[in-house]
Amino acid sequence: MKAHCAVQDVTLDSCAPQKWLHDQGISGAIVQFSGHVRDEDGRVEALHLEHYPGMTERLLGTIIEHAEQRWHINGAWVVHRVGTMQLGDEIVQVAVSAQHRQAAFEACAFIMDVLKTRAPFWKKELIDGRWHWVEARERDALAAASWLCGGLEHEPR
Repeated sequence: MKAHCAVQDVTLDSCAPQKWLHDQGISGAIVQFSGHVRDEDGRVEALHLEHYPGMTERLLGTIIEHAEQRWHINGAWVVHRVGTMQLGDEIVQVAVSAQHRQAAFEACAFIMDVLKTRAPFWKKELIDGRWHWVEARERDALAAASWLCGGLEHEPR
């Protein structure tokens, strides 16, 4: 299985995961999730993400390893952006290739759900010209918890 995980402060290439995972017909499915900076309440001017270098990449790799152990996947791509971003900017890419679509869908969802609650990223939103830290959402914790009955809960945060 091939895996790519990175944290970067430059714009993401939305075509890169598909190109990187293309494997000349070994995989029957590639599932890609792309997350974007959004503003549900019409108040956010920008988003800023910080992370813990080294630790973040290691944890992303661990999440991919757990996905590989649970599903038969051929490849995984996880790239997360840090720094200051504008509304609509791509913030995260998760893509998985597998022989069958169900494994690709499930592994992709698992990686994204667990990344959202376990990876050491911290968010601030710019609202009315002032930065405000963003609290973790309970719905994200519940989504990750639904996958974690089997073991990642003992991995370092």
